[in-house]
Amino acid sequence: MARIAHLSDIHFGAHDPKIVDAATAWLEDRRPDLVVISGDFTQRARVEQFHQAAVWLGRLRAAGLKILVIPGNHDVPLYDVVRRFAAPLDRYKRYISNDLCPFYEDREVAILGLNTARSLTIKDGRINHDQMDMLRQKFACVPPDKTRILVTHHPLFAMPIGNGNEWSEAVGRHDDAVKAACEAGVHLALAGHFHRTYAEAARKMVAHSGGALVIQAGTATSTRLRNNEPQSFNWLHVRRNNEMELQVIVWDGAAFRRASHVEYRHDGGAWAAREVVDPPTVGKMEPRRGLG
Repeated sequence: MARIAHLSDIHFGAHDPKIVDAATAWLEDRRPDLVVISGDFTQRARVEQFHQAAVWLGRLRAAGLKILVIPGNHDVPLYDVVRRFAAPLDRYKRYISNDLCPFYEDREVAILGLNTARSLTIKDGRINHDQMDMLRQKFACVPPDKTRILVTHHPLFAMPIGNGNEWSEAVGRHDDAVKAACEAGVHLALAGHFHRTYAEAARKMVAHSGGALVIQAGTATSTRLRNNEPQSFNWLHVRRNNEMELQVIVWDGAAFRRASHVEYRHDGGAWAAREVVDPPTVGKMEPRRGLG
């Protein structure tokens, strides 16, 4: 079993230091096999913010934790227009990682991260055709019983936002990106960006999307909350043959605690979900989902 902590939208520069310390302590105590961070390390891509992020990542690595990271749109300068177009991810590469499309594989999982942050968009993301080819190629040699996981900052699909019927824009080149993910046999699609938790079968979101389960992470440590959803991150237990558990770990004002626990099983065509427990925690929050 692969134990994966999925964090997103750290936003150094608009973070709560107390929550950063609590998240760090949680990770050091649970010691996941891999920590996945799906972008937005900084609030405005400033040097001091990247330095804070680098110190934090250094602490995780010093604790012996393996890390897979990708940038988000906030890691591209917004107001420094020259840097935004001439060297949009130069600081990210210097302080965080020079690898914009990292790959990780162990006995249970194969994980590919793809950079969706672009200079020409303020907040939306895109995937280019070279990245789509990489997606197909990287997963082509992965044994069929391993779980294939794709990590992006921007989700491939339009997401429900707010409490009404408002939906976000899908990632750029959406149709081609979804087709590539389907052809690559992606089982799990992890992303962030919207500071909302969410889990849903891709086929319930868009036609011809294959058998992926879409899992969104909230913001782990930012003070920029959406719709009063507290800071949170995801804790995944992934097994071979496409079985997994998803727990949402939520900040309750004093500590991070489990707020939901759902088991998922893939029958070869679709994911089915079963809630494991009704945890006796304050402020229970489940990932928004429609699986049965």
